[in-house]
Amino acid sequence: METVFGTTHVYEWGPTHPADETRIPVVLVHGSGSNSSMWYPNVAALRTRGPVYALDTPGDPGRSVHRVPMHRPERAARWMDEALAALGLDRVHLIGSSYGGWLTLNQAHRRPGRLASVTLLGPGGLEKVGLRFFVWIFVSLFATSAPKPLRRHLAAWLDQPVLVIPELRAMIRTGVRAFRIRRPAPLPLTDDELRTIHTPLHLLMGRRSLLVHPKRQLARVPSLVPGARVEIVPATGHGPQIDHADAVNERMLDFIGSVD
Repeated sequence: METVFGTTHVYEWGPTHPADETRIPVVLVHGSGSNSSMWYPNVAALRTRGPVYALDTPGDPGRSVHRVPMHRPERAARWMDEALAALGLDRVHLIGSSYGGWLTLNQAHRRPGRLASVTLLGPGGLEKVGLRFFVWIFVSLFATSAPKPLRRHLAAWLDQPVLVIPELRAMIRTGVRAFRIRRPAPLPLTDDELRTIHTPLHLLMGRRSLLVHPKRQLARVPSLVPGARVEIVPATGHGPQIDHADAVNERMLDFIGSVD
């Protein structure tokens, strides 16, 4: 799909039941340094209710071609709006993970016209990214090179399922070695900016998340976004939709169903 920022590569899955083809589709936005392959634990469940699309974000190591920089949040919102328009999608349930969660939150703030709902999975954009998260990223990247028996222990210690999933591990290692990430910084939204959001919002965070403080956001987000559903997933960190896929899929479908 062509936008002013380049070509956006899109994956599409039809619904499990053809009768659901006309339902409002789900659109997935992946995390930083990744691509749409990260959604493999979730697509089959999500397509039981309707069509599913996944966008490879320009500036990340997917199949999109990034030609014009989109360094600012307003440009990121324009890119997504143009991509959805090119797909002919007037209403979508937008789901974003990590950096994709920031893109989703940014869209709800700046260009919400096409959004039926937003679901944020361990998103950026709620707090300033702290040192503890960068340390976790660095150690996780280092751990991808560890011997296989050690990786199992590191995956449990770091709450990092990517280390024991060969396909995702290979993708991350290739992206780090061969790709220079170019995209807007996930600047946190202020309280006043969050108050502008009226789109139905679902926030899911791992209890051991290092990107956000889950208990803080459990209190904060509903006070700023009326009607927001906020949930903490136990026994996980930054990737609940991967290592607790069945439970998270069920929660996402329940929320989307409440909006439909």
